[in-house]
Amino acid sequence: QVQLVESGGGSVQAGGSLRLSCAASEYTISVYCMGWFRQAPGKEREGVARIETDGRTSYTDSVKGRFTISKDSAKNTLYLQMNSLKPEDSAMYYCAASRRGACTWATMNLFGYWGQGTQVTVSS
Repeated sequence: QVQLVESGGGSVQAGGSLRLSCAASEYTISVYCMGWFRQAPGKEREGVARIETDGRTSYTDSVKGRFTISKDSAKNTLYLQMNSLKPEDSAMYYCAASRRGACTWATMNLFGYWGQGTQVTVSS
Protein backbone atom coordinates (compact mmCIF):
# COMPACT_ATOMS: atom_id res chain seq x y z
CA GLN A 1 0.00 0.00 0.00
CA VAL A 2 1.43 3.36 -1.07
CA GLN A 3 1.14 6.17 1.45
CA LEU A 4 1.68 9.80 0.56
CA VAL A 5 1.69 12.73 2.98
CA GLU A 6 1.94 16.29 1.71
CA SER A 7 3.16 19.30 3.67
CA GLY A 8 4.42 22.81 3.08
CA GLY A 9 1.30 24.60 1.95
CA GLY A 10 0.29 27.98 3.29
CA SER A 11 -0.65 31.52 2.49
CA VAL A 12 1.68 33.85 0.62
CA GLN A 13 1.48 37.06 -1.32
CA ALA A 14 1.78 37.14 -5.07
CA GLY A 15 5.40 36.85 -6.13
CA GLY A 16 6.29 34.74 -3.12
CA SER A 17 7.56 31.18 -2.92
CA LEU A 18 6.60 27.93 -1.25
CA ARG A 19 8.10 24.45 -1.26
CA LEU A 20 5.76 21.51 -1.01
CA SER A 21 6.95 18.14 0.22
CA CYS A 22 5.44 14.70 -0.18
CA ALA A 23 6.68 11.97 2.14
CA ALA A 24 6.15 8.59 0.51
CA SER A 25 6.27 5.04 1.72
CA GLU A 26 9.54 3.21 1.17
CA TYR A 27 10.78 2.73 -2.41
CA THR A 28 7.80 4.58 -3.90
CA ILE A 29 9.83 7.53 -5.11
CA SER A 30 12.29 5.29 -6.93
CA VAL A 31 9.88 3.04 -8.80
CA TYR A 32 6.75 5.11 -9.33
CA CYS A 33 5.88 7.90 -11.67
CA MET A 34 5.38 10.81 -9.25
CA GLY A 35 3.49 14.01 -9.71
CA TRP A 36 1.74 17.03 -8.28
CA PHE A 37 -1.86 17.91 -9.10
CA ARG A 38 -4.01 20.77 -7.95
CA GLN A 39 -7.69 21.50 -7.68
CA ALA A 40 -9.29 24.88 -7.13
CA PRO A 41 -12.91 25.26 -5.99
CA GLY A 42 -15.28 24.66 -8.87
CA LYS A 43 -12.53 23.47 -11.19
CA GLU A 44 -11.32 20.09 -12.34
CA ARG A 45 -8.17 18.58 -10.93
CA GLU A 46 -5.20 19.34 -13.16
CA GLY A 47 -1.72 17.99 -13.44
CA VAL A 48 0.96 20.50 -12.48
CA ALA A 49 4.28 18.65 -12.66
CA ARG A 50 5.43 15.07 -12.90
CA ILE A 51 8.73 13.23 -12.73
CA GLU A 52 9.46 9.84 -14.20
CA THR A 53 11.63 7.13 -12.69
CA ASP A 54 14.54 8.24 -14.86
CA GLY A 55 14.19 11.83 -13.70
CA ARG A 56 12.52 13.30 -16.77
CA THR A 57 10.11 16.07 -15.84
CA SER A 58 7.02 17.58 -17.39
CA TYR A 59 5.05 20.69 -16.46
CA THR A 60 1.76 22.19 -17.37
CA ASP A 61 2.27 25.33 -19.42
CA SER A 62 1.03 27.76 -16.78
CA VAL A 63 3.81 26.86 -14.33
CA LYS A 64 6.77 26.39 -16.66
CA GLY A 65 9.72 28.47 -15.55
CA ARG A 66 8.20 29.05 -12.09
CA PHE A 67 7.77 25.58 -10.57
CA THR A 68 10.36 22.83 -10.21
CA ILE A 69 9.63 19.23 -9.32
CA SER A 70 12.34 17.10 -7.77
CA LYS A 71 12.76 13.97 -5.71
CA ASP A 72 15.12 12.57 -3.12
CA SER A 73 14.95 8.79 -3.26
CA ALA A 74 17.11 8.38 -0.16
CA LYS A 75 14.55 10.38 1.82
CA ASN A 76 11.53 8.96 -0.03
CA THR A 77 10.38 12.52 -0.60
CA LEU A 78 8.97 14.41 -3.56
CA TYR A 79 9.21 18.21 -3.75
CA LEU A 80 7.58 21.03 -5.63
CA GLN A 81 9.41 24.36 -5.48
CA MET A 82 6.98 27.11 -6.43
CA ASN A 83 8.34 30.57 -7.21
CA SER A 84 6.71 33.74 -8.51
CA LEU A 85 3.38 32.55 -7.23
CA LYS A 86 0.21 34.04 -8.67
CA PRO A 87 -3.32 34.19 -7.24
CA GLU A 88 -4.40 31.70 -9.90
CA ASP A 89 -2.03 29.15 -8.34
CA SER A 90 -4.29 29.00 -5.30
CA ALA A 91 -5.62 25.47 -4.91
CA MET A 92 -5.39 22.26 -2.95
CA TYR A 93 -2.23 20.52 -4.07
CA TYR A 94 -2.04 16.74 -4.16
CA CYS A 95 0.86 14.36 -4.48
CA ALA A 96 0.28 11.33 -6.70
CA ALA A 97 2.09 8.10 -7.52
CA SER A 98 1.39 5.63 -10.30
CA ARG A 99 2.97 2.49 -11.77
CA ARG A 100 0.30 1.55 -14.27
CA GLY A 101 0.92 2.42 -17.89
CA ALA A 102 2.92 5.36 -19.12
CA CYS A 103 3.73 8.32 -16.90
CA THR A 104 1.02 10.68 -18.08
CA TRP A 105 -1.58 12.92 -16.46
CA ALA A 106 -4.34 10.59 -17.65
CA THR A 107 -2.90 7.41 -16.21
CA MET A 108 -2.05 9.11 -12.94
CA ASN A 109 -5.60 10.44 -12.67
CA LEU A 110 -7.03 6.99 -13.32
CA PHE A 111 -4.65 4.72 -11.45
CA GLY A 112 -2.75 6.89 -9.04
CA TYR A 113 -2.41 6.78 -5.30
CA TRP A 114 -3.12 10.13 -3.65
CA GLY A 115 -2.21 12.07 -0.59
CA GLN A 116 -4.66 14.10 1.46
CA GLY A 117 -3.59 17.42 -0.04
CA THR A 118 -2.09 20.65 1.20
CA GLN A 119 -3.68 24.06 0.66
CA VAL A 120 -1.88 26.86 -1.16
CA THR A 121 -3.39 30.34 -1.07
CA VAL A 122 -1.83 33.24 -2.95
CA SER A 123 -3.15 36.73 -2.31
CA SER A 124 -2.78 39.67 -4.65
